[in-house]
Amino acid sequence: MAAPIRLIIGLGNPGSTYDKTRHNIGFEVIDALSERIKEPFKQKGQSLIAWGSWRARKLGLVKPQTFMNRSGVAVEELVRKNGITPQDILVIVDDLHLAPGILRIRGEGGTGGHNGLEDIADWLDSNRFARMRIGIGNSFGPGQQANYVLEGFTEEERLVINPAVEKARDAALAFVTEGLMTAMNRYNG
Repeated sequence: MAAPIRLIIGLGNPGSTYDKTRHNIGFEVIDALSERIKEPFKQKGQSLIAWGSWRARKLGLVKPQTFMNRSGVAVEELVRKNGITPQDILVIVDDLHLAPGILRIRGEGGTGGHNGLEDIADWLDSNRFARMRIGIGNSFGPGQQANYVLEGFTEEERLVINPAVEKARDAALAFVTEGLMTAMNRYNG
C-alpha cells in the first residue's frame, strides 16, 4: 500500500499587502518548502498548491487564499477532493503566546484561540490534525493585537525569524518522511 499524501498547510492572508507580516509566517514556511522541493504553486480551487515529493513521499504545499479566518473551507475542499485524512495534515500558524522564533508542534488538541485553526477544525469536524505554531511574540499595547499581527517583523526580529522559518521547513519535511513524533522530538522548543 502506498504511503498517504501529506498536506502541509501554511496559514496567512492573500495579497501583497500581507506579504512578510507576522500573521503570514505560515505562508513564508510554505514558500521555503516550495523552494526546497522545487515545485511551483498553481491555483486550484480556493488555494495555491504545489504538489511534489520529498524522499519518495508525496506531499502538497498549500496556501489557502480565503483569508486566515476562513481557511477551513479551502482545507476541507482539498481534503475531500484528494481523500486525505486529518492525521496526514500539518497546519503552520503564527502564535502570539510564544517568544519570536520558538516552534511548538502538536499532533492534535485545542486551537488556542487561533481563528484559522478554529475554522479548519470546524470544517473538518475534527481537531485531530497536527499543527506547528511559530512564535511571533506579543509586544503590543492594549487593543493593538490586530495591528501587531498585520505588521512586518523588525530587522532585529528577522534575525530570529529567518532561522525559525528554515527550522520550521525542516520540521515539516521530517513530518512528511519520518512522522509526527520525530518532528516533535527533534524540533519542539
